[in-house]
Amino acid sequence: MKKLWNRFSRVADSTQYSQLGSDARPRRRTTFLWFKMWFKRRRATPGRLPLDVGEEMHRRVVSMRLLCNPIFIKLLDKAAEKYGYDQKGVLQIPCNVQLFDILIAAANRGEGITPGIQTLLNFV
Repeated sequence: MKKLWNRFSRVADSTQYSQLGSDARPRRRTTFLWFKMWFKRRRATPGRLPLDVGEEMHRRVVSMRLLCNPIFIKLLDKAAEKYGYDQKGVLQIPCNVQLFDILIAAANRGEGITPGIQTLLNFV
């Protein structure tokens, strides 16, 4: 018990610590962890499909179960019309990024092609 008390008293004593100044650099470990999380989000894990969306080729990773969804099939048809079937590398979708996110959210909810979704698909 005495060891535990000594340990807590050392932790509570803040006189041995100095404040960080405004010129203090961030630790390398936090920078590395941030990069690792960013890189992990961009990688396609098994069961996921990487896509480049829009003119700026924003990277999106979607689930493979969306391949049977009618909304995603329409997007793939639009990509085949524009780029053909012999694309090299990552699949490219010719769609506005915000519109693509809305359509994929609808596909993830399991919605079919409703009149509202059909109107959005006409803008692709």
